[in-house]
Amino acid sequence: MSGHSKFANIKHKKEKNDAAKGKIFTVIGREIAVAVKEGGPDPANNSKLRDVIAKAKANNMPNDTIDRGIKKAAGDANAVNYEVITYEGYGPSGVAIIVDALTDNKNRTAANVRSAFTKGGGNVGTPGCVSYLFDKKGQIIIAKEDCEMDADELMMLALDAGAEDFSEEEDSYEVLTGPDEFSQVREALEAAGIPMAQADVTMIPQTWVELTSDEDIKKLTRTLDLLDEDDDVQAVYHNWDE
Repeated sequence: MSGHSKFANIKHKKEKNDAAKGKIFTVIGREIAVAVKEGGPDPANNSKLRDVIAKAKANNMPNDTIDRGIKKAAGDANAVNYEVITYEGYGPSGVAIIVDALTDNKNRTAANVRSAFTKGGGNVGTPGCVSYLFDKKGQIIIAKEDCEMDADELMMLALDAGAEDFSEEEDSYEVLTGPDEFSQVREALEAAGIPMAQADVTMIPQTWVELTSDEDIKKLTRTLDLLDEDDDVQAVYHNWDE
């Protein structure tokens, strides 16, 4: 984010409270269930599951919790079927918002997402109405305090593995990949012992919107908080330059 430290933002999000940690674990638990259903319970043969496990570890999810989630998804034929749904819409001053959800009840999720937009003075739009303003990328954030490798070596390792871009922030490095190259780049860094603060496929805004009105900031924050509290919501992307 322009003028901001990505790693500081990540640390701030992680240090919120136990409720936020519980939400992250719920989100990742659902992602594990979907990954196992799609590709089986063996991470060696399921790259999507490997990526979710890496995300779980980056968020300090205990290994036994991860293992339990995989076993439960593999062994329960009557497990809940989660459906992936994406909503797009606008917040105050035309801020673009994308919401990714995993749900077992589309009606409930749609109503909750619509309510979150409405309460913040925004509205849900049609599919594709704002996604063209974002680029889908694999994004890996590495905290400098956790990484002993020289910046140039790290950059060459990432680029050789298939990364598109490497940048250095004040307290972190950012590696960007195409969505299809994300797994191989993440695994190359993991094999080299590089600790990752964040590793995920995300939506990166092409341009940012500044909000100058306190009322607009208050409204958008309300929408984002309501979406963040919803267990069906996996991720929220926006182009507000906070």
